[in-house]
Amino acid sequence: MIHSMPGAIELGLLYALMALGVYITFRILDFPDLTVDGSFTTGGAIAATMIAHGASPWLATIVACLGGCAAGIVTGLLHTKGRINGLLSGILMMIALYSINLRIMGRPNISLLGQNTIFSSLSILAFMIVAVLLILVLLNLFLKTDLGLALRATGDNARMIRSFGAHTDNTIILGISLSNGLVALSGALVAQQAGYADNSMGIGMIVIGLASVIIGEAILGARTILWATLAAVLGSIVYRIVVALALQVDWLDASDLKIITAVIVIVALIIPTAQRSWKQKHAARKRSAELAEMFAAAGGER
Repeated sequence: MIHSMPGAIELGLLYALMALGVYITFRILDFPDLTVDGSFTTGGAIAATMIAHGASPWLATIVACLGGCAAGIVTGLLHTKGRINGLLSGILMMIALYSINLRIMGRPNISLLGQNTIFSSLSILAFMIVAVLLILVLLNLFLKTDLGLALRATGDNARMIRSFGAHTDNTIILGISLSNGLVALSGALVAQQAGYADNSMGIGMIVIGLASVIIGEAILGARTILWATLAAVLGSIVYRIVVALALQVDWLDASDLKIITAVIVIVALIIPTAQRSWKQKHAARKRSAELAEMFAAAGGER
């Protein structure tokens, strides 16, 4: 179990970029983007294919990120210009990416065994700590710019921001593109860490991303954008640690990963709701007791 913790933290940081992408669409834009399951694989497929053909792993990672951005743009265009429901737009793009990713790789999976990757000469943990911190800083700086504020306002109240002359279609497309770029970047790094890319590697990523965001917010809260983005990263790490601990149980194995994820998400959703309900009931009981004391004191004075 002790030996599994460093690996869990590494995976948590690798998937933290994907969690940040999910945070942008689901929390900032309030957009249910299911493109994530496809764009994660797109990132891994592009990076693995380019590396297998002799390209620089750094260049392959950048192109993979841009590929995710392109997928996000298409989803955004389907929703804003095609007037297709947001949820359906993501589903359609996710389905299309399944075939696109197969075309990119030329086969269901690509091995990177013996290939030079970013992690061939770098510590995964050290690199990911620096990479995640850098992206956190850049993302928070961007969200404080005029364009970033317009993006946040679009998710809060699109009608209001349109009344100020902002083009919400453009901000929605930008947000979805940025989100899927981060997701694809995560996919590219995960493929290099794992040593292969597979066409099914993105299945369930949206659930894992949501679990990370929800767990992080339950621990740190989301008082500001900085806290919310930090919460997404922390949630990703905590999620991986919980999974690693769960897999230490004798009667659980790797095939149970999906049900473990489902249980983690259910618990993460139920606990905050239960806490709010308890606080409301406690406040109501306290108020009732105070009112009873006031009435009792008023009756005594008479």
